[in-house]
Amino acid sequence: MKSFVFPGQGAQFSGMGKDLYETSPLAKELFEKANDILGFRITDIMFEGTDEELRQTKVTQPAVFLHSVITALCMGDDFCPDMVAGHSLGEFSAMVASGALTFEDGLKLVYARAMAMQKACEMQPSTMAAIIGLPDETIETICQEIAAGGNTVVAANYNCPGQVVISGSIEGIKLACEKLTEAGAKRALPLSVGGAFHSPLMNPAKVELEAAIEATEFHTPKCPVYQNVDALPHTDPEEIKANLIAQLTAPVRWTQSVRNMIADGADSFTECGPGNVLTGLIRKIK
Repeated sequence: MKSFVFPGQGAQFSGMGKDLYETSPLAKELFEKANDILGFRITDIMFEGTDEELRQTKVTQPAVFLHSVITALCMGDDFCPDMVAGHSLGEFSAMVASGALTFEDGLKLVYARAMAMQKACEMQPSTMAAIIGLPDETIETICQEIAAGGNTVVAANYNCPGQVVISGSIEGIKLACEKLTEAGAKRALPLSVGGAFHSPLMNPAKVELEAAIEATEFHTPKCPVYQNVDALPHTDPEEIKANLIAQLTAPVRWTQSVRNMIADGADSFTECGPGNVLTGLIRKIK
């Protein structure tokens, strides 16, 4: 069974999508439609912008979404998924590619999500860190102990066995990195991100995004979407909406999602979008 997967924030690079724009009339049409919807020429930044410009929240998330979705839509008959999944932001790309959302509505939601997350980041300084070489349970226990002491820190991304990203307040992440290193982590690497994604500190953004999602029409996808919050396949539009809302403050269960997809028959994975980060993670999960 064929599975198609969609990357999240961090996969962006200068020049992304330019080849699609220049070689595919459909891609050009969709990119120009995106420029109109967003009210600025995101294509100029994607094709020629600096890394700093691409890191702007209002650019990063729609840019990765556009590259991913347009890549899938331009595959024609080669895009024939039996199941789809996306990592964090990539879940919105998966929704559009599977037909659960229109291209226009997907882009509007991604932009609303980006702006809401930016506001939440500005309300309280926060960050994330990658923890390499410890069991998930050890990371969870230490995060819970630190949180019980009053500093927010949670396991946010279960990327592959031995790689979990934690998310929380500046002090919470600092304490967690120290304690996880003492517990035997090979690396505890602070990430260059704008805030504590997939943690309780995103609650203000969740309120905004919930209103936008509830006001958007969702359709039954043409194949199951394995969602981040529970790593399970979904086709019911109301369940999909509820999970997308919860996703902003819940962990991304990528390891569990891939294992469930394989258990359900997935024997090939195609990554749609910039980079090949998910392909590398899937190789470590199999």
